[in-house]
Amino acid sequence: MKIGAKILNFERCTSTNDLARSLAAQGESEGVVVVAGEQTAGRGTRGRPWHSPKGQGLYLSVIFRPPAEALSLLPFAAGVAAREALSLSCGLECGLKWPNDIIAAGKPDRKLGGILCESQWTGTKLDYTVVGVGINLRHAPGDFTFNLRARAASVRMLTGRPPDESLLIDRLLARLDFWYGLLRRGKRRDILTEYEKRMFVPPGGKMTVVHGRGRETGLFRGLEADGGLALATAGGVKALKAAEIMDVQYEKK
Repeated sequence: MKIGAKILNFERCTSTNDLARSLAAQGESEGVVVVAGEQTAGRGTRGRPWHSPKGQGLYLSVIFRPPAEALSLLPFAAGVAAREALSLSCGLECGLKWPNDIIAAGKPDRKLGGILCESQWTGTKLDYTVVGVGINLRHAPGDFTFNLRARAASVRMLTGRPPDESLLIDRLLARLDFWYGLLRRGKRRDILTEYEKRMFVPPGGKMTVVHGRGRETGLFRGLEADGGLALATAGGVKALKAAEIMDVQYEKK
């Protein structure tokens, strides 16, 4: 099913991911999209709240049923698609911050949007995955909560005008369809290569990675096949799996 062939619109919900997960559990098809005008309990990674006021942002989720071995690259495909959609619909160039942030170009401390992937498993069988995309659209600086004002941005703040939300959604779903098609066809390195090109810290940049066994500081050498990070440290090049990474702190080269 083509992504976006069926779009369900809601004025208000707890979160579009919650709605999409409920629909997927009831057997709704891959490619179905849920869009809301407001989220009362929007969330990002690790359960962090996502500021989702009425009419200010894009709150959208898509149901996927990918091969389990491709699951780890779905957030990267979504990030690349969102970056391209913002460029095509708003003329806005953005960067990507591993693993799920969309940032203002050249301003890594200014977050424009994010990706949230949530999956349901039955034993070792992947039932479905829901990918949520949240993008700040019409906020003025004062529309953000006080603790977000120094580190958030919106399309309106960066371009000086509110975006055409319908066009943005159209471009986003088209680019998601394209990149997900590559993922299903096994062209995973194409996705990783494109993501690397758009990262705030490209290969050669310095970063500190916090993981379950401690922390490592070194030079970023590229993305691993599972979306993890290859890091050149004083002790040699280390491959850090995406699942074990808890935080990444960046420094410009």
